Amino acid sequence: MIFEDLPTTPTSEELIDKAFSRASRAGRAQKGLDAQQSMLQTAANILSDNLENVVTSWPDFEYDVHPFYEELADAIVDVDRLRQSLSEVMWASRKTREIHQEYQPKLRKTDVDTARKYRKQAFARLADIVEQVDDELRYINDSRNDLRDLPEINPEEPTIVVAGYPNVGKSSFVNAVTNARGETAAYPFTTRGIGLGHFTSDHIRHQIVDTPGLLDRPPQERNEIESQAVSALEHLGDCVLVFVDASEECGYPLADQLELRDAIADQFADLPVFTVCNKADRSRDVEADFYMSVETGENVDAVLEAAVDAIGYEPELPSRDR
Repeated sequence: MIFEDLPTTPTSEELIDKAFSRASRAGRAQKGLDAQQSMLQTAANILSDNLENVVTSWPDFEYDVHPFYEELADAIVDVDRLRQSLSEVMWASRKTREIHQEYQPKLRKTDVDTARKYRKQAFARLADIVEQVDDELRYINDSRNDLRDLPEINPEEPTIVVAGYPNVGKSSFVNAVTNARGETAAYPFTTRGIGLGHFTSDHIRHQIVDTPGLLDRPPQERNEIESQAVSALEHLGDCVLVFVDASEECGYPLADQLELRDAIADQFADLPVFTVCNKADRSRDVEADFYMSVETGENVDAVLEAAVDAIGYEPELPSRDR
């Protein structure tokens, strides 16, 4: 997962302390003008390199990040603000180099006292530049903390997306057919983010994605969790299973559940979308493609097999040069 190994972003205070303490040690190893020059070069290099590393450790959202992850990230952090913060930090990296280039010649042909004065001026300006991007450094680190625990999903693998109102049995189904083990307590929005499981059919690995509960309302009214589910549907789905609970024990009227089903079918008309009546041991009072009960095990395997058949994934075989 592209965000998993992002390093911790230091604060401006941590960067300044690191640069100036190492500069002090470098200065003690030299004498006269050489000491002042060594201190300035050490501090400037540490600051410019560390600031640049903050930026280059992130993937390029335009070229390196799949649209699924970009939209998922944008649902959790403000990607535009993150881009701006990274740009500001790169600006600071360039400015520290420019300060070094401006002051280094001044330290070469002067007396030691004047050189020390110039070096202190340069240190003050270096510190000021880094302090100017402290908010950006903190936002980058907060974004890193928010994104590093996203599920590792391969957008290129055949993927089944499970959707529907809260408490209709989505997580229980995913847990039953994969190695996923998520919380399935009976309260709204149990699934706090996108969950992931895997299974193998005919030696082909498939993904099955458990979305957060989707409510039937316009995208601009969806909350963060609902936006994550929409992102999964738009960029991952090869087949969509829409779960409904005809018994209405989930807490939502059947009519509302069917309106959501219809909205998903319209939005993803190019994909196979199946209506799955879960809790069929309690009620089958709805027209559906499949009647299933995760609790009793009825038709669980049949629903999964139907989804796999609908995807019809055929891996590309390596070509042989003859």
